[in-house]
Amino acid sequence: MTAMAFEALAPAKVNLFLHVGARGADGYHPIRSLVTFADIGDRLALALAAAFDFVIDGEFANGLSAGGDNLVIKAREALLAVARRPFPAFRLTLTKALPLASGLGGGASDAAAALRLINAAVGLGCEEEALAKIAVTLGADGPACLRARTVIAEGRGEALREPPPMPVLHAVLVNPRIASPTSEVYAAFDRLETARPLGEPALPPRWQSPADVAEFLRTCRNDLETPAMTRAPVIAEVLGLLTGRKEALIARLSGSGATVFALCPNAGAARRLAAEMGRLRPAWWVRPCRLGERPQA
Repeated sequence: MTAMAFEALAPAKVNLFLHVGARGADGYHPIRSLVTFADIGDRLALALAAAFDFVIDGEFANGLSAGGDNLVIKAREALLAVARRPFPAFRLTLTKALPLASGLGGGASDAAAALRLINAAVGLGCEEEALAKIAVTLGADGPACLRARTVIAEGRGEALREPPPMPVLHAVLVNPRIASPTSEVYAAFDRLETARPLGEPALPPRWQSPADVAEFLRTCRNDLETPAMTRAPVIAEVLGLLTGRKEALIARLSGSGATVFALCPNAGAARRLAAEMGRLRPAWWVRPCRLGERPQA
């Protein structure tokens, strides 16, 4: 590795649908989810240094620990533990552009980006299977975030399979700048006793258009949407503002929230919707994006 810096995108994860089962004897909830990734997210940079270091900057750096409890550090330590040769010290710099506890898989995606970036930059030569074994220890979203392309996630999130082919989707992500911790939303889910059978949505051979995807998603749901709204009623306001807009084919909560996505028919509609949401709620975090492309570094 030379003195040059290496960078990778940690893309925002979006749950297009999320079915959640009742908590099992092992304490976990089985899920079934169609997961895709945006062309926006956090960024991770790696550069040679005199000693190992990790720093965080960016809009959402405040309140985020740079210590051993950060998933980036856990990913780094786990990966270097399996290295079979000496390696130089390096500094990792995480630029946080995604809101914290937002349902966009930020921590898991950051960790997955660290696995890919360190493996490539340092030349560790770990195969995808070895990286996947580490990713599964970093949380339910870890395996999907490591793959960083559209998948159907099942089990605890570790069982991945390919969905039918899907076009690139234009969307708007809206977060009212509140945290929606996953553990608290699942606790509300359990209190509400709203668990239903996971169900197996009838998948088409392929989705031809964004309208096809939206029509399919209407047959699915996000089972964490209601529990999340009991904690944060502003989520209902976000959904209400997006639902019914001519630019929005469908609007739904991603993951445990509080980010809501709206699928749009094209890039122009996404830009117009984002501009309108920014005008209506200038304090909120609003970003147009593309979903379904494999993000590049």
